[in-house]
Amino acid sequence: MPKAKGVKVVASNKKAYHNYFIQEKFEAGIELFGTEVKSVRLGNVNFKDSFCTVKNGELFVHGMHISPYEKGNIFNRDPERSRRMLMHKREIRHLSDKVKLDGMAIIPLSVYLKDSLVKVEIGLAKGKKLYDKRDSMAKRDADREMDRAIKMR
Repeated sequence: MPKAKGVKVVASNKKAYHNYFIQEKFEAGIELFGTEVKSVRLGNVNFKDSFCTVKNGELFVHGMHISPYEKGNIFNRDPERSRRMLMHKREIRHLSDKVKLDGMAIIPLSVYLKDSLVKVEIGLAKGKKLYDKRDSMAKRDADREMDRAIKMR
């Protein structure tokens, strides 16, 4: 996640780091309508089971739930609709090639406000097996124990 001036993290996908090895991270814009932007500013975003696909040279995010803006009446859109991601053509081509050849997935990692723009951090990810998840949990627990021992001294 970017830690620059004028950046406010709205939502982050913590499960992505548990379920995937993140190889590369990219910043992308997202095509939203007015009431969706207002809803994102309020933090009404859910990443559960969301993923990205490349179709006809364009990047789309599927399964990202942006709750309807309560004061939006007829202008609200479908909360589960596919949304187009805004990236450079060469970056999309790079992601597409990696997904096709290496069997990787494109996963949204966080949504944040950069100045007045809504940005999405996406990651090129490879799935973890069950034993990989156990190893990472054991490593995290061991690190916690070491930190506690250091604090006690």
